[in-house]
Order: sequence, then C-alpha cells, then structure tokens
Amino acid sequence: MKKIELLAPAGDLDKLKLAYIYGADAVYIGGKSFSLRYFASNFNIEQIREGVLFAHNLNRKLYVAVNMIMHNEDLRGLDEYLQTLKDIEVDAIISSSLYVVKKAKEIKLEAHMSTQLSSLNSEAVNFYYNYGSTRIVLGREANIKEIETICKNTKAEIEVFIHGGMCSSYSGKCMLSQVMCDRDPNRGGCAHSCRWKYYPFDKNKNPLFENESEYLSMSSKDLCLINEVAELAKIGVASLKIEGRMKSYNYLAIVISLYRKAIDAYYEGKPFDISSYKYMLSLAENREFAQGFIKGNVTKDEMLLEINDRFAKPGEFIAIVREYDKKDKIATIELKNKIRNFTDYLIISPNSNLKELKIGKIFFKNQEINEHTIAGDLLQIECDIELKPYDLIHLK
Repeated sequence: MKKIELLAPAGDLDKLKLAYIYGADAVYIGGKSFSLRYFASNFNIEQIREGVLFAHNLNRKLYVAVNMIMHNEDLRGLDEYLQTLKDIEVDAIISSSLYVVKKAKEIKLEAHMSTQLSSLNSEAVNFYYNYGSTRIVLGREANIKEIETICKNTKAEIEVFIHGGMCSSYSGKCMLSQVMCDRDPNRGGCAHSCRWKYYPFDKNKNPLFENESEYLSMSSKDLCLINEVAELAKIGVASLKIEGRMKSYNYLAIVISLYRKAIDAYYEGKPFDISSYKYMLSLAENREFAQGFIKGNVTKDEMLLEINDRFAKPGEFIAIVREYDKKDKIATIELKNKIRNFTDYLIISPNSNLKELKIGKIFFKNQEINEHTIAGDLLQIECDIELKPYDLIHLK
C-alpha cells in the first residue's frame, strides 16, 4: 500500500526548507506569475529551481500552483513559464484551467486539478483524469462517504484538504473582496473580507447586537481533520493537504509535525491521540477549529460568527534557530519576538516533543544584553541543549 502523502504549503524558500525538515512529503508553492496568492512572497524561477533541488535531494516532491483564473492579458508568457517549470523538473503544477492542463500535457508536465473546480463526484474526477490530470484536489464540501465513493471509482489520485483556513464561499468562488475593495480573489488579490468585523443593523438602522463589543463575521472556523487521518488513508486518499502559503514558520512547523506524527502512527499501527498534543497545537496561529463538511453539511457551529481572538498570543513564538556551536554551546537565532536572558523557554523540533530550555547569556553584535525586541536581528544565546537549524523557540 502506497503511503499517503503529507502536502504542505510554503510562501518562500526558507519556509519550503522548513516544511520538508518538519516532515512534509511534498510542498506546493506559487511563482511570481499565475498564482492565486498575490500577496505572498512567492518564488522566482531561480528560487523554484533551488526548491526542486532541495526537495529531490531528500527524495521529496515540489508542486507549483498555476491556479489564477486568467483573463486574456493574464495568458502572456504562459507557454514559456510552463516550459521552464518542466525544464527545472518541477514534479507537477496545480491548475483550475483545462487550457493550462492541455498546455502542460503537450510538454509532458504533470498537472493536478485545483479545488477551485469543486470536484465532488467520480464522474467529474474521471473527466479530468481522462483529459490528462493525474490528481484531482476535491472540493472542501465533500463528506467522508463521498470521498470514499470517489476513491473507489477512479484511477486518479485524490487529494483532500485537512487543515487550515476555509473560504466562506463555495470552493473559493467568492467575489466579496472584488466588490468591497476592488481586489479580485480569483486573480490572487483576496482581502479576506469575510473575516472583517461587521456591525449589522435592521431596516430602521437599529443595531442587532446589544453589546457594542459583539460583531458578525462571515468567515468559517479553521479546518482541523487530524483525527480523520487514519480514516482518509484507509479509504484510498493519496494526499493530505495543509492550507497556508502565507502562514508563518511557527504555524508550518507545528502543524506539519503533528500531522506527520498522525500519519506515521497509522502506518505503524499505533494509536494517535490529539489530546496529548493540544497544547502544542494551541501554539500555532489559528482560529477556532471545526471539521468542515467531512461529517456532512455544516451548521452555524462550524461558522465563525463571533471571533474570540483565539490566535496564538503575540510574543509566544520567540525565534528560529539558524546555527549551533557544539563546542561553545552557543546558538545563533533569528528573532521574531522579545527575548530575555535567564528565562524559561520551550523548543519545538522536528520528530520530537516539546523540550524545556533555559537561556543563559544573550549577545547582540558581540555585546552582552539582557533583552532584545527587534524582529529579524541575529542573536547568540547560551544554551546547554544542542539545537539544530529550524528549531523554534517559544515562551514557556
């Protein structure tokens, strides 16, 4: 039985490397062109090439999203771009356009069909497969029984979203951002208008909420299907996809490592209990969780009608480790939030549970300091625990 793939997002080259280090079998990214995450850092061709080499050296895969809903002017340079992706040995593209799939097929570049096509039945899946797409990313509105039926009735690989933000519209087909602030969500400009705070009034302009602190949000809760990993693997799903090409190091490291643990536990025949990792999961930035449509149609309980600020607290994610000197027991870290000397912290590492860390002296530009607050600066810290690049430091 082929092991199910863990597919993670990355918004830049450093996050791509982190995703593989924390356990992703494959990573999907966007290029500077034809991608739906216009405000992500995204990758130029040389960065994609470096990403491919990094992935293939680990025997992993790299996919590139070419999923913009294109107008005529957006087609310029498409042929050359696809050929370049083929030449640098990208493993596949992800597209919502049959025209793009046709072009990819002509040059023998593997293509996957995006979730934006709302594929929710085996006939649609088989149509795209017969047209030339080897993998179909199902619409997020499919429940577990529908997914199982599709898997049984197609030769195509099936990919399913398992974690992250959910579009409040049908498979991303939303024009709210376009109407409200002239940013086309289907061409990479979504302003996430559904997540804004709205204060509703009746026809007489009377507020519908008595408490001034209450407001309406049209956004859904975040998806979390970590308890369904084993069931999805059993029914034949090929790939489990994490959302978030604009997410942080912190989010990627924590979420990828937990789903890696869940997948490995299934294939090793061991139980996986997410309750043991709830604290760790709470350290990643997210809204409240729901299971989406996996058990059937959603109710108001899956919608985020009132936000309770359930994000990781600013300052909890302190730094990412860049280097460690075993001889002097000095780590070089890239700061993300305020750090203080002689304070207790936690370490998040690939393939391990949380570890406690007591930081001793802190140095900035060879000068000893008590604390530092400027994100992006490189510091040196004394620590007895051997750290590795891409370990994360959290406030305990």
